[in-house]
Amino acid sequence: MPEISQRAELMPASPIRKLVPLAEAARSRGIRIYHLNIGQPDLPSPQTGLAALKKIDRNVLEYSPSDGYRSLREKLAGYYQQYQIKLSPEEIIVTTGGSEAVLFAFMSCLNPGDEIIVPEPAYANYMAFAISAGAVIRPVVSSIEQGFALPDVAEFEKLINERTRGILICNPNNPTGYLYTRKEMERIRDLVKKYDLFLFSDEVYREFIYTGSPYISACHLEGVEQNVVLITKNKKLRDAVMKFCQARLSPPLIGQIVAEASIDAPRSYSTEVYEEYIERRKCLIDGLNRIPGVYSPIPMGAFYTVARLPVEDSDDFCAWCLSDFEYEGETVMLAPASGFYSDPTRGRNEVRIAYVLKKEDLERSLLILGKALEAYNNRK
Repeated sequence: MPEISQRAELMPASPIRKLVPLAEAARSRGIRIYHLNIGQPDLPSPQTGLAALKKIDRNVLEYSPSDGYRSLREKLAGYYQQYQIKLSPEEIIVTTGGSEAVLFAFMSCLNPGDEIIVPEPAYANYMAFAISAGAVIRPVVSSIEQGFALPDVAEFEKLINERTRGILICNPNNPTGYLYTRKEMERIRDLVKKYDLFLFSDEVYREFIYTGSPYISACHLEGVEQNVVLITKNKKLRDAVMKFCQARLSPPLIGQIVAEASIDAPRSYSTEVYEEYIERRKCLIDGLNRIPGVYSPIPMGAFYTVARLPVEDSDDFCAWCLSDFEYEGETVMLAPASGFYSDPTRGRNEVRIAYVLKKEDLERSLLILGKALEAYNNRK
């Protein structure tokens, strides 16, 4: 039998989804699972988008242009304007989610063997995208004790060599919820400028920022406009990305219709969602820090946190919660944090938790988590 590729061998399993078989087995036993492992909100999608979906009346569901419908790109240019990011529709490419955008950016900017520096813990699929491009992630590790703040510039410079091509940030951060300050963003800009690197900036959670400070996008940084890869001002790079877009033909037609209509959702929708996440964040973080031995910093963005648990192996604990534990017929599903580090020996006592459930379910989840930790640590 032919061997699979080395690339496939290196491709990591998702820490977010790898426990799904255990969850399915638990569910088949009649156990209710509170899913804190994945960023799937339970809040209703914008009614404007749902209405547009229901009103689709076409005889043919056609391919769209490879860079997306112009009408959507015009709406997106207006959307970014509210964040003081000035763009034309020609500078915007519609992709199948943010993941495809990162993958195409890597494929367009990186050669096999090139290196990118990534603050960790980081979104697990960045590693998969780098492997797909034949690139290598060089991590600079932040710590829970420092609230996952950006490591010192000297730690970045230790890793820079002739193969270094870029720095990747996620702001606000998934999995930690950390929000980079203006000072930190300027330190990153100075590095990018000094060494002429690409700055890949994943800003998908920009609408969920819980401080009074203004949002600082990579697109706000002066002097590196041609280096930033979010929505790029670099025409040569845009043309390169378009080749990959043409190879996959078209972003999803239905998704574009819904997205364009969703941009027109009233301000009240965004306000209600934002306020709900503030309440959920408070509920989760307060509750976590009341459980003996558990610690979570206060996340300032997105809808995730990384918490430290009083266990030696969170991978084992998370699996045990699904395979061997239940409290009154219920259990919790968490994402082991080791999968958010390049070095799987890191984060062994940490988990990522998404606060995407209603407060009543979060409160119940916290109770179950406390019971699970007690039972796990008292095993004979």
